[in-house]
Amino acid sequence: MPAVTSELKVRGVRIRLQRAGQGAPVLFLHGAGGVPQWLPFFDLLAERYEVLVPEHPGFGASDDPPWIRSIGDLALFYLDLLEEAGLDHIHLIGNSLGGWLAAEILIRDRSRCRSLVQLAPAGLRAAGVPPGDNFIWGPEEAVRNLYHDQSFADRILGLNLDEAQLDLMLKNRFSAAKFGWQPRWHNPDLEKWLHRIKLPALIMWGGADKLLPPAYAPLWRDRLPDARLVIINDCGHLPHVEQAPLVARHIRQFLEGVA
Repeated sequence: MPAVTSELKVRGVRIRLQRAGQGAPVLFLHGAGGVPQWLPFFDLLAERYEVLVPEHPGFGASDDPPWIRSIGDLALFYLDLLEEAGLDHIHLIGNSLGGWLAAEILIRDRSRCRSLVQLAPAGLRAAGVPPGDNFIWGPEEAVRNLYHDQSFADRILGLNLDEAQLDLMLKNRFSAAKFGWQPRWHNPDLEKWLHRIKLPALIMWGGADKLLPPAYAPLWRDRLPDARLVIINDCGHLPHVEQAPLVARHIRQFLEGVA
């Protein structure tokens, strides 16, 4: 299903937006790697829903305004975006950085959202369980540690990227560091406010995640008021990439239950 690419302008900031499908809106918030391509996972959801995939400020083809300095700024920007775009009754999905962002949005204002799906979200830290540190991993190590099935890593590492693509990767890396460097990939204050997310929630985590250990998953389940947890075996940090059909099936069943 071909995606349509458009541009949104919010508070003078241009955002690249891809969308496909029809039905209730599903807003996907991407992780630190950005959105290098339209994924098969999006097509599976777009069979029943309108799937919207924006690039966050500072990532990809979107603008990088200097006044967005923290994950809190980014969350408030998205609340402006939802308001100005007239988006409502949204099913919100976030992966990694995007999952953290989804939680930061919803503890501030959940009124425009109907449900939350978290795919290995950043944002919390379980005592005694340090995350992997993608800021100190080498380039190949960083790619390989995202996947359990190394054929995914092999395909990415085998790509011949042009200068423009390399520039976008560097831009994404700088923005990831802005939001996730200190403290590493979490907000120490987030956990105590998760009770405000009074929405049905589905948490999915790769059982072989080397970046954010699956030991973090029960913490999310226990802190959210209405959450269920699914662990995906033989899967790394990007379950929607590595196990797209299975993850999409779980999400579609969950969203049907919400409806």
